Amino acid sequence: MSWGTELWDQFDNLEKHTQWGIEVLEKYIKFVKERAEIEINYAKQLRNLSKKYQTKKNSKEEEESKYTSCKAFQNTMNEMNDYAGQHEVISENMTSMIMAELTRFVQELKQERKSHFHEGRKAQQHIETCWKQLESSKRRFERDCKEADRAQQYFERMDADINVTKADVEKARQQAQIRHQMADDSKGDYSSVLQKFNHEQQEHYHTHIPTIFQKLQDLEERRITRLGDSLKTYAEIDRQVIPIIGKCLDGITKAAESINSKQDSQTVVESFKSGFEPPGDIDFEDFTQSMKRTVSDTSLTNNRADVKSDPKTPGKSRGKLWPFIKKNKCFGFHQGATPEDFSNLPPEQRRKKLQQKVDELNKDLQKEIDQRDALTKMKDVYMKNPQMGDPASVAQKLIEIGSNIEKLRVEVQKFEGWLAEVEGRLPARNDNSRRQSALYETQNTAPVNNCAQDRESSPDGSYTEDQSQETEVKVTPTEFDDDFDDEEPLSTIGSCKALYPFDGENEGTISVAEGEILNVIEEDKGDGWTRIRRNEEEEGYVPTSYIEVYLDKTAKGAKTYI
Repeated sequence: MSWGTELWDQFDNLEKHTQWGIEVLEKYIKFVKERAEIEINYAKQLRNLSKKYQTKKNSKEEEESKYTSCKAFQNTMNEMNDYAGQHEVISENMTSMIMAELTRFVQELKQERKSHFHEGRKAQQHIETCWKQLESSKRRFERDCKEADRAQQYFERMDADINVTKADVEKARQQAQIRHQMADDSKGDYSSVLQKFNHEQQEHYHTHIPTIFQKLQDLEERRITRLGDSLKTYAEIDRQVIPIIGKCLDGITKAAESINSKQDSQTVVESFKSGFEPPGDIDFEDFTQSMKRTVSDTSLTNNRADVKSDPKTPGKSRGKLWPFIKKNKCFGFHQGATPEDFSNLPPEQRRKKLQQKVDELNKDLQKEIDQRDALTKMKDVYMKNPQMGDPASVAQKLIEIGSNIEKLRVEVQKFEGWLAEVEGRLPARNDNSRRQSALYETQNTAPVNNCAQDRESSPDGSYTEDQSQETEVKVTPTEFDDDFDDEEPLSTIGSCKALYPFDGENEGTISVAEGEILNVIEEDKGDGWTRIRRNEEEEGYVPTSYIEVYLDKTAKGAKTYI
């Protein structure tokens, strides 16, 4: 079945059909282009979504990433990022393998189609010209024949008329012969043109047009075949990324299966473990017995008097009655301040923070040392080969690196000292450490704020909203034997100035007024409290952050601060 033989007279319809076929191909190209844009936009949105929920560096989320559930979620985000990459691959492949190729193919089809129809129009113009020549020759032959017939009739009339001269008859005869000769010539010319036209028409409809239409048929079939191949490619591009997308989904499933609730629970223990033991039982206090208090409810002198009147514990304190710890209360640090040695944290957490800080400093120190070694080698090379560089150009940098190394070493020694101090204390599991655990719990669970105006605290780290909420704990006499000794009063090791007013309403504390000058008899041991004395009768604890301490370096027991 050929267009040249079956559609020999459908030149205009074939022209419209082939144009429609190219428009279908261009429509498909536009479809693929829009699909590629959808894929790239989808991939972009997926990447933005994944980036939005990725763990940010130096943030709380980075600390939370140690939990398996958080790790699984982050792995899911990573897999989604790879998933987005596959949609980018789809877009790129559709653009390069379909759009670009088909666009070039359409341009080639247009040029080829234009060439074929140009040849077809030339053939049509040629056959039309031959037809016009044939018609012209035919009309001339017909006209000459009529003229010859009229001339013959005129001659016969002249010859029959007796009144006409012989000369006129001869003239009419000659004119008739001329017309007959012209008719014969026109007949021969018409016959020749007719023969030529028939030949051209035969060539036109059986050779030229079939050849052109066959080329157009091949062009259209190639267009259809190419469209089919492109549709297969369209499907294959999607099919190629399905295994990789499957791996991404498998990765998400694997991440989900990696979640370990028990491990996360253990991580919570390691993150918030204080290193202390729970406090012991509270002894019963019999309020039916009369209680004798003198001077001040908060002074240590009264407690000493009570102890001396107790025959069961001669020369020793009965122990202080500290209130229960209340969480989410403020401690004696100013808002936003964090001790450099992390003393506001429980021992276990403090040890982890110090160890982390030491590791970071050692890492930075090693980087500086490596950089110094590299620059030293470079300087040696420059000294041996001056043409390669100036040794003095790296000298200043070496000095800076040397200064950084010394600073880092000092920092490492400082933090290692604090770390050794903490690690030396952690193994001890006594009653005194249990007393301190309440303080560290409060510090670890509450924000570091200065709440001198609305909240009060006790030396062991407990806090009360008001005195009606205060609950007292009776501690065994052996807990504070080392802290309170009635036999030998502590000597003064310095002085202090009260920066803020403090109402010492809790047992063991002392009230101070802003600007008041007092004596320091025992400095802060890391629990945030300093022991002071107003006179020989009144002494107690106040928050260290509420006072400015001036230690006497020559006093016995005073530390030396650099």
